[in-house]
Amino acid sequence: MTVALMWEARAVEGRGEELLGWAREQGLPREPLRRETFRAAQDRVLVVTWWDAGPHEPLPELPEPPHGLVSRAVHRWRFESLGTE
Repeated sequence: MTVALMWEARAVEGRGEELLGWAREQGLPREPLRRETFRAAQDRVLVVTWWDAGPHEPLPELPEPPHGLVSRAVHRWRFESLGTE
């Protein structure tokens, strides 16, 4: 089964590039099947990782960014892949 973890944060205004760089530097204790990083309006950064794991198996996640870099708490979601069409 493939599980995707989504991590999304919104930087303090004007610090989107710094948040993007920070997110890209964050390692995980083990390598996912795939890792993709996105940027969006309002200085948001999104990281999605894919894992060969069960829906409730504990998986490594990116940490909270340093204090003062984000304008709100990080959002995290877990998705179970249903395949491609």
